[in-house]
Amino acid sequence: MGNESSTSSTSTYREPRTRESIHGGGSSRQSTPQSNSTVPPGAYSVPGSQRRQAQFYVTVPAGIRPGQEFPVIANGQQLMVRCPPGIRPGERIVVSAPRSSQGTQAYMATVPHGVRSGEQFPVLVNNQQLMVTCPPGVRPGMQVRIMVPTSRRGTTSTSGSSPNGGNSTVGTSPHVQPNDTTRSPFGNQMFEVNVPQGVRPGQAFALIANGQRVMVTCPANARPGQKIRFQLPIKLSSDEIQSIKLNYQRDGWVRCLSTDLTFHWVRSEGVPDEEQHVNQKLEWAFEKIAFVRELRVLPAGTSAKATHSLQLVPAKNAALCTVVPAINNGTSLAQELSRYAAMPFQHKEAWFRQQIAKLQVPWEDGHIKINVRRENLLEDSMEATESITQADMRKIFRFEFISEPGVDAGGVAREWFQLVSDTLFNPDFALWSYSSINQMCMQINPSSGIANDEHLRYFHFTGRLLGKALFDRQIVAGHLVRPLYKHILAWPLTVADLEHLDADTFANLCKLKDLDDVEVCCLDFTVTEDHWGTAHTVELKPDGANCSVTNSNVDEYIQLQMRYRLLDRVKEQVKALLVGFYDVVPEALLSVFDFQELELLLCGLPEIDIEDWKRNTEYTGDFERKGASHKVVKWFWEVSIGRQIAIVFFSDNLKQVVVDDFNEEHKARLLQFVTGTSGVPAQGFRALQGNDNNIRKFTVNSIPETVSVFPKAHTCFNRIDLPLYDSKKKLKKFLTMAIQMEATGFDID
Repeated sequence: MGNESSTSSTSTYREPRTRESIHGGGSSRQSTPQSNSTVPPGAYSVPGSQRRQAQFYVTVPAGIRPGQEFPVIANGQQLMVRCPPGIRPGERIVVSAPRSSQGTQAYMATVPHGVRSGEQFPVLVNNQQLMVTCPPGVRPGMQVRIMVPTSRRGTTSTSGSSPNGGNSTVGTSPHVQPNDTTRSPFGNQMFEVNVPQGVRPGQAFALIANGQRVMVTCPANARPGQKIRFQLPIKLSSDEIQSIKLNYQRDGWVRCLSTDLTFHWVRSEGVPDEEQHVNQKLEWAFEKIAFVRELRVLPAGTSAKATHSLQLVPAKNAALCTVVPAINNGTSLAQELSRYAAMPFQHKEAWFRQQIAKLQVPWEDGHIKINVRRENLLEDSMEATESITQADMRKIFRFEFISEPGVDAGGVAREWFQLVSDTLFNPDFALWSYSSINQMCMQINPSSGIANDEHLRYFHFTGRLLGKALFDRQIVAGHLVRPLYKHILAWPLTVADLEHLDADTFANLCKLKDLDDVEVCCLDFTVTEDHWGTAHTVELKPDGANCSVTNSNVDEYIQLQMRYRLLDRVKEQVKALLVGFYDVVPEALLSVFDFQELELLLCGLPEIDIEDWKRNTEYTGDFERKGASHKVVKWFWEVSIGRQIAIVFFSDNLKQVVVDDFNEEHKARLLQFVTGTSGVPAQGFRALQGNDNNIRKFTVNSIPETVSVFPKAHTCFNRIDLPLYDSKKKLKKFLTMAIQMEATGFDID
């Protein structure tokens, strides 16, 4: 074995005394560790591993004498190591090197035929070509391990080892001239070419790649006829860029990429004939009006803290940036977003988790410890979370209840998220109130500022809580109303979304379409709010109290009602929530999901008791007499509960229906379709409530197929109108399309 010494060309690292910094009041102070019973509540920034040096064994090469330096690859870095006194070639020494902030990832590569020890051969890793030096004693056909730094993807140096412990060195990959300095917002594309006859290593040769003439330099040890790979910046034409879309198959809205690399909403006119038939009687101008919230960062002023503005803009004017600086070296994610937005939910979530992993700060770089008192849980949690810097929100959190023994290995964190969210969304705390149509969903209380002077801090905390839960795969107790999920995703809001916030106002607006003269309603451009028993009149536009609603300005009236009720009356609360959410999760990464999928991510898949569901279902219309024995009802339960319905799309057209075992996601989607949320009351389906706070059980109602070929949901009454189909196949087709595309109506009952 020989002697083993420790040496390195880097300076000696002295372990400091263990200490933690506590966040509070915008500053940090150092505190020595204390026992659990004496630590004050708050958020503590715990430094990373005190041992910042990693140790590696290195064999001294032949010809090296004591005092001489030689290069080694350690932890993805090249270090110059000085041979210690008394050490001879062939003996091993211990080298200490700084730990990589992002770590390394190991890959196995097979040494090609004809490559000898010391020669280089190309390997494709992470879509880049690396030149690996064959370690001593390794023959063709043997495998070597290559260590690629995960924080330096796209670079050309890494390290590897042979099964015998030798090192393999990675050199420079072939480069393209003059385009090697050109940066594409879409990243690079890999090409492969054979080295032409007569070309020597280091010599440049011309070729045509991606429609352009480029110069490629032959890498070292590459011979004529050998294949090499190189990268070119991806260049897309204006038409190719504009063909990139996020098609959610929902609500008729599609996100299209523009040449400024931002997504914009476009109303799709290509709807199925059946859906056009359903919507013929709903053709009214305001039903096509849609707004999207626009959150902007204002120019920095005298305050170091960023300020934001929030407003509703027409959907077509809303833009979504496709760049997340910390991911893919700041290149556009548009192509990935387009690809995954069209995939099943499980694939979307898997991609999302991969991106989150790139943002999470490793444990070795420190973590956050949050201490709270159980008897003062909500206030302690808010103060602690609000004291954490935005950069630290992506660190790993560990939770501790003061005066309670226990180590947070995941269980304490789950309990914290559950208890805090359950308390935060309690209507008695006056920040949130129930949805107007579903007691399982919560909306922002417009009077929250009267009940709590610090309500905006609590809403910012709510955003951080939800964002951190999504970031850490935790579940929260509160289901939000649909408009809030749409605000988080920057989705179009239509007049139908008003129903979740104010069912009476929604119903009254819908009734206006049946009036020949709206002036008979004696409406003006004002709304009256009740703030804890005090009536308060708000003008929807200047001098609105003196402006009557007529046939000529009714569209303006409806638009102003939408703006006020969907955002303006809770603008500051929504802004605080969104800013807190995006402190943790970048907005662009969320764009692969729709609002129902976001609810499933935040609240989890419900545990649905199928027998309880069936037992507490009522039947009306033609289904009333036979109930669950009616053949259409039997088909409904077989399709929606016993079997999974999956749609296969090719070029955005429905081509095939595939049947398989039903999973929890599809059960939750059916529940969302009919009741408006995936949540189930703690008492089971017998406790489902309607918009009047009375029990309204899940109801299956019959309608003639001539009225609608699609099932229609009435979330106020937990009712699904099911056409009297003549075949199970037809029921399966249109029920699936309704759940996936949300082809619903909103008739007034």
